This record gives sequence, C-alpha cells and structure tokens, in this order.
Amino acid sequence: MRFLADESCDFAVVRSLRNAGFDVVAVAEVAPRALDEAVIELAVREDRIVLTEDKDFGQLVYGSGRPSSGVILLDSLAVREAASQKPFCVWSTNKGPDWRAHSQSSSLGA
Repeated sequence: MRFLADESCDFAVVRSLRNAGFDVVAVAEVAPRALDEAVIELAVREDRIVLTEDKDFGQLVYGSGRPSSGVILLDSLAVREAASQKPFCVWSTNKGPDWRAHSQSSSLGA
C-alpha cells in the first residue's frame, strides 16, 4: 500500500508507517501548502491513499464523486493517544471490498 500524508496528518503517523515498511510520501516534504485539489491529483497520479485529519477531503472526493485512490480520515485525538502508547494499525480498502490490516509491534511514537 502506498500513502500520501496530507499536511494535517500528524508526522508520527508518517514515521510509524515508514518504520513499518510502507511507502509514504508527506505533502509537507514534497509540496508544502498545496491545495487539497492538488493533493488529490498527486495521490491519483501516484496511486496513493491520502492520509488526513482534514474532513474537507470527504466532500472533495466522496461528495463530488472525484476520482481517488482512497482517503483515510484520522482522528487527531486517537492519533495522539496512539503515539503515546498504543500499537498502530491501518485499515483500508483500495478500489474494492478487500479489507487488509497492517500493524506493527512498536508504538506510534517510537
């Protein structure tokens, strides 16, 4: 699975996913201050799932029917709690009902 972390995404998530072997590009590193539309376009071009804490992506992608490789809305409180002590687990679909779980044994903040 390939991810594109929006600037609203806590960087602890980016580090954790990278440490677990996932391919994660952070918008903050490649296109700082990019508009949401540009973030979605980049994700589609690179076939990446957007990770965000910004609810606007729901309207942008799902409300308007815009093509995407998927969006995962992260709850900022849950991310902070996970970063402090709990193992991190990602659940996602990629173009279909095939759910997959990926987890790591260390905590998110490690």
